[in-house]
Amino acid sequence: MSYSFRSFRRLVPRTLRGRLSLVALATAALLMTVLTVAFNVVMDEQLQHQADDELRNRAAAVTTTVDTSGPRVRVLETANDRLLDANVWIYAGAHLMEKPPSTTAGNPLTQAADQLAVRRKHACATVDGHRPIRLCSQPIPDRDPVATVVTALDLAPYRSSAGTLLQGSLVLDAVMLGCTYVLTRLSVGRALRPVRTMTDQATQWSAVGSDDRFGTEDHPVELARLGGSLDALLDRIRTVLRHEQQLTGELSHELRTPLTRIIMELDWWRARPRTDAQTRATQEVIAEAAQSMRTICDTLLDDARENARENALNPATAPATTDVVPVLGRLLQHVAPPDRVKATVETNARVLEVGVAPALLERIVSPLLANAVRYAGSSVTVSARRLPSAVRIDVVDDGPGVPDAFVDELFQPGRRADTGDGHDGAGLGLPLARRLARAVGGEVSYDPGHAPGARFTVSLPAG
Repeated sequence: MSYSFRSFRRLVPRTLRGRLSLVALATAALLMTVLTVAFNVVMDEQLQHQADDELRNRAAAVTTTVDTSGPRVRVLETANDRLLDANVWIYAGAHLMEKPPSTTAGNPLTQAADQLAVRRKHACATVDGHRPIRLCSQPIPDRDPVATVVTALDLAPYRSSAGTLLQGSLVLDAVMLGCTYVLTRLSVGRALRPVRTMTDQATQWSAVGSDDRFGTEDHPVELARLGGSLDALLDRIRTVLRHEQQLTGELSHELRTPLTRIIMELDWWRARPRTDAQTRATQEVIAEAAQSMRTICDTLLDDARENARENALNPATAPATTDVVPVLGRLLQHVAPPDRVKATVETNARVLEVGVAPALLERIVSPLLANAVRYAGSSVTVSARRLPSAVRIDVVDDGPGVPDAFVDELFQPGRRADTGDGHDGAGLGLPLARRLARAVGGEVSYDPGHAPGARFTVSLPAG
């Protein structure tokens, strides 16, 4: 059973055009079969009616030669007597008066004529022998016993005409079915050509994240709906690709600093023989940098999962709380400002909590602090204070500040004010800090009115 089903499925076309053509062919075949059967049944009935009409006409002609005015039935002789006697039986009641010369009393045709004459009413019957013969009786009820004329007609020419009509209709059906299949394939192929074109374009656009879209104007309703669905799908694919590129760039940007620390410690350790204490110190730095890399990966991946969860309308987990001051102090130690730069942390509270995880707070503040130390002239000040419903962190340096022409592009990914300043950054730190802050309901902003130097402000929900 399963083998037969699999064999049947192999015969089913795989393309939509082939399946629609097959359905159209099956429907046309069913319709033509019904029409052909109905047509041939009607034609058989019509041919039989024509044969019966011919027999009635012959019987009417024969009745003119039968005289029923006397005491007994007599058959008159006429000029065309031999033509009228062919295939004609004349009865007076049940008595056979005349019969065709080529038949005998026990002949099947004579027996059928006897049975029709006994009925004494108009009736017809068909004798199927070597050649089908149709017989019809015509009574002459002018006296008793009733005279009856029975005439016979060879149905072979009529059956031959019916067979010819059947063969012709079958040939016509075959031609029509072939034309139906070919025209259906051509029509469906032409109708599906825009769909194939849209599919190829969607595949090409999705691979490169193109901004091109199909739109819904100047399209039939079905293609407009398909175009709208494909446009929505392309938008989602483009968003996924953009998030993937963004996550990859942010990971590479954030991992660069701990990787640099690991490379520097290994180079310093291999430069010349070290004591056990120095080796342990190097190992601790490497372990700390590796842990920092793990924390960076976890933080960014958790943020990506959180965005996916929000897009899926799933409830978010409860936010964590973090004491700001220890995190800021730890960040200053990791940044390791040069001797010419003095970095300090100022706060008006011993405990100052924000409603974000420690790792996320580090990822938000770290790019701001790294830029401040890099461009500061002599000092970097990190201040934190509580607001009514938030915690504000200011990162201030006395460097050259942000050029006025670059302020509008400051938080755009991949943009740098001066690509020749000796820093190999990718321009992703500030956009990442703002994106992470906004993800938890906060903000990162730049104060263009601060001078000299630069001031960046982080606002985060209070814990």
